[in-house]
Amino acid sequence: MTLISRSIALNTPLETQSLARHLAPVLRQGDVMLLEGPIGAGKTHFARSLIQALLPVPEDVPSPTFTLVQVYDGSNTEIWHADLYRLSAPDEVVELGLTDAFEDAICLVEWPDRLADLAPENALKMSLKLLEGEGQRQLTVSSTSERWKPIVKALSK
Repeated sequence: MTLISRSIALNTPLETQSLARHLAPVLRQGDVMLLEGPIGAGKTHFARSLIQALLPVPEDVPSPTFTLVQVYDGSNTEIWHADLYRLSAPDEVVELGLTDAFEDAICLVEWPDRLADLAPENALKMSLKLLEGEGQRQLTVSSTSERWKPIVKALSK
């Protein structure tokens, strides 16, 4: 398996939202996006923008920091948004039902390091990094899955 990776400059929150809306139409059941980065890097903003673009009727998309998982009814499949920051062991992920959702839903997972060996091999890894400028981020997307290769390539254009 060959790793494909691209870095994208996101200079404003609006650019992050635009990228999420651009990505939304290509997502399908079984797609997992692992959102990495420090607190304040924009993981929740990206996830919220993506979820809102996937919903047939716009609704509030709160951070799942305290609920751990929020589930939404998308047009064709459920959308799971998980924030694993407060978990202490990978077996807690199984209790949440997240491993089943990896196959049956579109999943956005913040703090995916908490998954350990449970992280799906076919996931799209999205690493956000804060830059010096106000609101500027660098997003690096990568995957070894054939599913994501054309999508990652298209993001760089």
